[in-house]
Amino acid sequence: MGILTRDEILEEIKVGNIEIDPFDKNQVGPASIDLYLGDEIRVFKKYNGVYKVTEESNYETITRLVKIQHSFIIRSGDVIHGITRERIHLCENLCAWLEGRSRFARLGLMVHVTAGLIQPGINNKQVLEITNMGPIPLEIFPGTRICQLVIQRTSGRAKYSGRFQNQTHP
Repeated sequence: MGILTRDEILEEIKVGNIEIDPFDKNQVGPASIDLYLGDEIRVFKKYNGVYKVTEESNYETITRLVKIQHSFIIRSGDVIHGITRERIHLCENLCAWLEGRSRFARLGLMVHVTAGLIQPGINNKQVLEITNMGPIPLEIFPGTRICQLVIQRTSGRAKYSGRFQNQTHP
């Protein structure tokens, strides 16, 4: 259950156990793959009252989809949903973790709040729960290498078949 290094990542891509589309070898670091921010985000609507958190809760009720034309400003304390430009497919004995990049963490930008695990067998784009934890507004741009994917072998095989298995939008 170790973390894959660059050579192992490239070998798994070569044999088809990892698919990333679009992909460039320059995205692969010593033990991760950089992913780019796509051009769609979800922002929270103005909401009066309390939104109940249950199994039936639907984020689409309290957010709206926005296409970023050039950039988007995230105010201090705000949360948005971004999405990776890349579609990621992992075979059934690999899982992965989304992690922020330190250069942006130092600005107060968090790339995911709690949902960093990418399940085995996944085949979709990854939603990013982006938060500005710093004291000043931050401007983000589509096409920025926003996060990294750390890939790990599992002790067995599994395939994700949940609610977000085919997501292509945040």
